[in-house]
Amino acid sequence: MTKRRTLFALAAGSAALGAAGCSDDNASEDPSDLSMNEFPRNQTLYSTGTAWGPPADWNTINPGESTGLNGLGYETLFLFDPQTTELTPWLAESGEWTEELVYTLKLRPGIKWSDGEDLTADDVKYTAELGQIEAVPYHNIWDWLSAVEVVDDLTVAFTFTEARHQEWNNFLWAEQIVPEHVLSKLSEEEILTGANENPVVSGPYEIHSYDQDRLAWVKRDDWWATEALGLEVAPTFIVDIVNTSNEVTLNLMAQGELDISNNFLPGIQDLIASNPDLSTYYDEAPYMLSANTAMLIPNTTIEPLDDPEFRRAMAFAIDSGKIVDSVYSGIVAAANPTGLLPIWDKYLDQTVIGEVGFSFSTSEAASILAAAGYEDADGDGFVETKNGDPIAFKLNVPTGWTDWEEAARSMATDLRAAGINVTEEFLDAGAVDDARTTGDFQLMLNNWSGTSHTPWTHYRYLFQLPVIDTQSTANFSRWTNEAAWTLTEELAATPAEDPRYQEILSELQRHALVDMPAIPIWYNGAWSQVNNSVWTNWPSDSGGGPQVFPSMWNSLWNMGAIYMLTELKLAE
Repeated sequence: MTKRRTLFALAAGSAALGAAGCSDDNASEDPSDLSMNEFPRNQTLYSTGTAWGPPADWNTINPGESTGLNGLGYETLFLFDPQTTELTPWLAESGEWTEELVYTLKLRPGIKWSDGEDLTADDVKYTAELGQIEAVPYHNIWDWLSAVEVVDDLTVAFTFTEARHQEWNNFLWAEQIVPEHVLSKLSEEEILTGANENPVVSGPYEIHSYDQDRLAWVKRDDWWATEALGLEVAPTFIVDIVNTSNEVTLNLMAQGELDISNNFLPGIQDLIASNPDLSTYYDEAPYMLSANTAMLIPNTTIEPLDDPEFRRAMAFAIDSGKIVDSVYSGIVAAANPTGLLPIWDKYLDQTVIGEVGFSFSTSEAASILAAAGYEDADGDGFVETKNGDPIAFKLNVPTGWTDWEEAARSMATDLRAAGINVTEEFLDAGAVDDARTTGDFQLMLNNWSGTSHTPWTHYRYLFQLPVIDTQSTANFSRWTNEAAWTLTEELAATPAEDPRYQEILSELQRHALVDMPAIPIWYNGAWSQVNNSVWTNWPSDSGGGPQVFPSMWNSLWNMGAIYMLTELKLAE
């Protein structure tokens, strides 16, 4: 991998991309020898919307990894299909519970890392055992995983103290396998925080080069799935452009300089209507698939955000319908009070929602504050703490995320109307990531509770314990509810067909609505706007392409988005 100092400016994107697309004369050259501005246009897919700064590292243990690292580079044992909620073998050839507490997994033969080494059972064992490090996101599998045994080069046996089917399935499709022969030579600190330059990967692409405003991937000619599954990714190169603002991206899409945009674009409905080359997954509203739940995250280590009644008042104060209509023009839906995505509607307990749910009411928010002892003693229009101290909170979202900026303004306005002094504050995306992880914030928006095979992931996101200094993937509010976490762990071990499964979900819905560790606002779309002038056959509800997430987000490749690249065709 090389870092090429081409330094194209995104604001001059048309010229930069045009240089790359003006000729296909380089098609016969070794792809790795070409610079980014020499890529043939008919072999290159240009994307944006997933990165808001230059790639910082290639560390796959860090959930903020560079675009494509999980999916184009590293891969998972299984894929998850949101349409069927089923798991499909990927790196794994098969997997089954061979005993009550033993899961046996067989790898596909012939998989090689990009350095030529075989991907074997040792890599799977090593990846699982990395979870013994507390800061690794899947650390808690070792609360119930007792041993990992290499049976032979392609077979691994996992022995558990209890069978947590939901949680184990999540590991199988959500965690990427890493090369033991590379990472085992590193210290624990290097594994957790190192840059992992020149990553050794198993996926269809490896890193070609990068710069301050873009990252290029080049296709591997020995990807295992070509022989094993008959799959071949169409683009030789993928160039992901750093996003500076939604408006800039909108202009580049309109000019045909991008093939796919995976960020919210204001006015995309009008642009699609006027430009026949542009399309979305659905031909009409809501245009996008629902991907995750956007939530207001309070830092519950700060007074009075540590009071569930104060947080409940905040939930009543926010008009999510206004955000849906004024910010998104109806292309998203307001979230259910539980925050559970539409894929899990069958699990909603309407009795619980009716008893302890919430809906927009400024007067009800004010009443809850008054009943909980929060008063406006100085007459400035805002309540103080119970000790009489002033309250003034900042609501942080990444700068340039124009939809979230507008949503933050709307929420802050609503909260002030109910007597809670909140102002919006926009920070660099990296600063928001750091603040969320370390707990150095007051209020922020987050949407990491996403589509998965089970609502267990949603409640792990809300209630995971213990709270540690670095919260990298869950419980960003740092709220402690031992009973809710115990139920979440019970849910992990309960088959979906067991009647107890729904009972647990009902109890967890009550805990979430009473405690309000996070306030669901809207269902964030799987933003995807595509241009059909160079590449066609994109995922679509009505077209001939695969019905998968049409997205470059790291979290969606293992939900089948990789098939998007294998189904693309050049426009005629």
